[in-house]
Amino acid sequence: MGDFLMPSLGADMEHGKIVEWLVKPGDYVRRGDLVAVVDTDKTVMDVESFQEGVVAELLVDLGETVPVGTPLARITQTPAEVGVPVHEAVPPRTPSPASAAKSQVPEAPGPTPGPPIAPPVRHLAHQLGVDTGRIQGTGKDGTITRADVEHAMAARPGDAGRVRASPRARRLAAELGIGLSTVTGTGRNGAVTVADVQGAASAARPGLPETALPVAGPELAGPEPGVPDRGIPALATPEAPAAPTAPIKGRPPSERVATLRRAIGALMTRSKQTIPHYYLSTTLDLRAAVEWMQSVNAHRPVSARLVSSALLLKAAALAARDVPEVNGFYDAGEFRPSASVHLGIAVALRQGGLVAPAIHDADTLPLDVLMEQLRDLVSRARAGRLQRAEMADPTLTVTNLGDLGVDSVYGVIYPPQVAMVGFGRVMEQPWAQNGLLGVRHAVIATLSADHRVSDGLRGGRYLARIDELLQEPEHL
Repeated sequence: MGDFLMPSLGADMEHGKIVEWLVKPGDYVRRGDLVAVVDTDKTVMDVESFQEGVVAELLVDLGETVPVGTPLARITQTPAEVGVPVHEAVPPRTPSPASAAKSQVPEAPGPTPGPPIAPPVRHLAHQLGVDTGRIQGTGKDGTITRADVEHAMAARPGDAGRVRASPRARRLAAELGIGLSTVTGTGRNGAVTVADVQGAASAARPGLPETALPVAGPELAGPEPGVPDRGIPALATPEAPAAPTAPIKGRPPSERVATLRRAIGALMTRSKQTIPHYYLSTTLDLRAAVEWMQSVNAHRPVSARLVSSALLLKAAALAARDVPEVNGFYDAGEFRPSASVHLGIAVALRQGGLVAPAIHDADTLPLDVLMEQLRDLVSRARAGRLQRAEMADPTLTVTNLGDLGVDSVYGVIYPPQVAMVGFGRVMEQPWAQNGLLGVRHAVIATLSADHRVSDGLRGGRYLARIDELLQEPEHL
């Protein structure tokens, strides 16, 4: 038996508020199952279980704010201490002769236990209005999976002629007021994807900047061949008024903005007071990267085109693997390098303020997967549905103001991390080489680093390594 505790979702988190329980007493949970939605000063996050067992008791009421480390629920290893039946946790029993004889006597039919289903999947079914009792599970031992729920939703009576779309695309379309029947699907079997909805929203609102969409629009979908994008769009930048979206649970927007600003201010004050920053900058040569990207995009649909931001992020992650002094944490007076590169991405929220959730193992992801995860991360950050690990374990953060025309940005390190990378806008600039003057695409990259861990030599090597990687973009 053990307790599920209020987790720490970042270095600056001191307390959190339960705004939704995704489980109830009697539910069987496994490690990694989502069990609660927690409201912090920065955002609303889904929190997963760290242990396996039966939920015996919920210890914190909805709307209650408690410090980090407070027990939120009691989890047992068996259903013995749970006051409700738990069909998933009770092993089958061999009937005794007496009970076997008794079973010959007809009895009134009783309630039939439902098929096994994990709490997050049950929560999805509830959101989509799907009756899990009518679903035949295809998972192990008949467990109902997420795919089973989505298939059941698509096959419901009355859904003939229904537009094929993923649940996330359907919810995004509803938020933006886009009719799915008006969107051309590019997914499997013509299904409407999130990128399709974003493209339709951009086309319907030509005067609306991409930063007003839940995820970047045309720029993240890919630039027109021959036209480079201006950087990592719609990330750490102020935003114009956006189309209405579903309100974030937990507190009014004005209160959230105020607490978020206080939290950011306190953390940045701590950073500048305790971390001896040093700063470096260099101009990255993007000629090879842009030419390669344009040749690849010429054979792709708009929704699948690469952008220079993906190349910059991948190069930053790979370089961090090669120069480990910029990737990790300084804690308790010593540096702990990270074996993985979890790249934090600074995202501007609609209601104001910033969060920096992580793309996990960014150095190992293909460019297309990295772009898809970037879209998904930005979308969920602005919808207030990040996960605990995404906020708790970034090892290196990237920030950008390029889409506002800013040439360079010098960030403040997010403790306990030891470095932050900044990218400005992708620009054309004159370039002299071998006595000849030409024009090239370039971007100014900056590094803010912790002098307790590295120095100008290692920091300069990191920026130089990013530049080297971008000269062979086909290998990123």
